[in-house]
Amino acid sequence: MTSSSTSESAPTPRPSGRGPLRRMTARGRDEAHRVATPLELFFDLCFVVAIAQAGAQLVHAVAEGHAGEGILNYAMVFFAIWWAWMNFSWFASAYDNDDALYRVVTLVQIAGVLVLAAGVSRAFEDHDFLIVVLGYAIMRFALIAQWLRVARSAEGAERTMALRYAGGVLLCQIGWLGLLFLPESGRPWVFLVMAIAELCVPVYAEKALTTSWHPHHISERYGLFTIIVLGETIAAATVAVKSGVDENDALGDLLPIAAGGLLIVFSAWWIYFVVPIHGHLRSSAQAFLWGYGHYLIFASAAAIGAGLEVAVEQAVGKAHISTLAASAAVTLPTALYLLTVWVLHSRHFKVGIAQQLILPTTALLVILCTFLGDWAVLAAGIVSALAVAVGVTLTAQMVVREGAGTA
Repeated sequence: MTSSSTSESAPTPRPSGRGPLRRMTARGRDEAHRVATPLELFFDLCFVVAIAQAGAQLVHAVAEGHAGEGILNYAMVFFAIWWAWMNFSWFASAYDNDDALYRVVTLVQIAGVLVLAAGVSRAFEDHDFLIVVLGYAIMRFALIAQWLRVARSAEGAERTMALRYAGGVLLCQIGWLGLLFLPESGRPWVFLVMAIAELCVPVYAEKALTTSWHPHHISERYGLFTIIVLGETIAAATVAVKSGVDENDALGDLLPIAAGGLLIVFSAWWIYFVVPIHGHLRSSAQAFLWGYGHYLIFASAAAIGAGLEVAVEQAVGKAHISTLAASAAVTLPTALYLLTVWVLHSRHFKVGIAQQLILPTTALLVILCTFLGDWAVLAAGIVSALAVAVGVTLTAQMVVREGAGTA
């Protein structure tokens, strides 16, 4: 991750040779044809297992009428998943030397997220965070090992930065033990304090020197993870609809939810990828805010899938909540997703007040759809699709005007 410091690290050429162990030196920020590696794609797919577990438990909590508690637990677990993924992604963008040890340590991080995923149900149902903390610790200690490798190969400010990262991550990991030993009522405060501490580690570590992250690579990594999360949303909603049809023969009740959910997910994909964001990542400060803000994008995108499952369960009589609450489980995360994408992406490329207002207005209309009863999800999907159509139309009109002006 990067800080708001204005100083940049001087990229070092990648080490030559294909030995099993190589020096872990910084990759060039201007490196050509930099794309996600097969190991990074595998890493992302394994993280989806943990996201799916968190989403399933959120569905259960909301459907049983414990939305507040479920959302809090979801926020804490998702933070652990997202933060570990993000730290790995920014580290890999700067220091992936693809040697045998790097691969092994990355596989250890994957093992950590699988352990974390195994403990999600106990965290939600029994408030037992032991397995979650253990899985998180495995991921974080593996990252510490990577930073110590950087420190061993670096000198001067770069070595100081690497040691600060390693020390900061270690101190935070000690702090997370509070989730195990403090009373249950104090856990939200431990989470808040430690989340802030984690977010401050990159700021402190990169005060004098920033890592040589690659804009195209980073934007691709975030885009791929967005696709994976949206795909998980579609999968979860599909399973829920199939279950509803098989067990309750309620196809007529579920078709509006399925159609609306599909429109929401399609629109979410379109809106995120309508502009190439790597051109905006020109400075460390911009990348810093953009990277952190994706917590809300990823969490809300995954929560849409959970909300669709809740809406299906309510429609077939399996959820102990009202239609209004079930509709809100879909519309509120959808609105949050739209607003966050607008803040982080779209507003930087919109021209004129009409274009700028599309997503904020759409988010407001999606929230109002909550009150439409059984048609809420379908209405939210139609509103989201109309936002895409309006955006495309306004952009096309602008292109025509610009063409006429230069003719």
